[in-house]
Amino acid sequence: MSETRIHGYARVSSKDQNEARQINSLKEFGVVDRDIYLDKQSGKDFNRVEYHRLLNVLRIGDLVVVQSIDRLGRNYSDIQEQWKYITNELEVDIKVLDMPLLDTRTDGDNIDSRFISDLVLQILSYVAEKERDNIRRRQAQGIANAKAEGKVLGRPKATCPNNWEEVYDLWYNRKEITAKEAMERTGLKRNTFYKLVKEYGNVEG
Repeated sequence: MSETRIHGYARVSSKDQNEARQINSLKEFGVVDRDIYLDKQSGKDFNRVEYHRLLNVLRIGDLVVVQSIDRLGRNYSDIQEQWKYITNELEVDIKVLDMPLLDTRTDGDNIDSRFISDLVLQILSYVAEKERDNIRRRQAQGIANAKAEGKVLGRPKATCPNNWEEVYDLWYNRKEITAKEAMERTGLKRNTFYKLVKEYGNVEG
């Protein structure tokens, strides 16, 4: 039987963020440089180049190490799906360094580790989903309260400047000035100007 190969995966959300802490943690565990895969992009999904490179090199009995569960991703439903794919279909173990219970490796003294890991992941997924529901509920309540208080939500509607009717008449009706000059006289940007034109005179901009 071939020796277990240890792979490390790290992720930061942008190119400006520093991945050093994650990389150092993986090296301290024993992952060598050539077996560390790093993505610099959002964790909203798993469409990541280095993550898929990692999946392609995994073999039965290997171990994937990550510094924390959120380095895998942000969506726990997707994390669960990937977790099951790696552990069940690829038959590869996963260890999360900052959460010892998330370690699927099994031996004579730790026979229940995979079951415990799956259970912990389900609990984390449940908590994350409940938090998303709470956020949505708070947002909806905030919007309802704001409407009840008569507050205007969203971007403020563009208002006509004081000289709008005069300038509009010179430009659109009498053709005495250009649109550019009309924008200068009203102090409006192009998008706002034509938005008001449509609202005021139903003219295509």
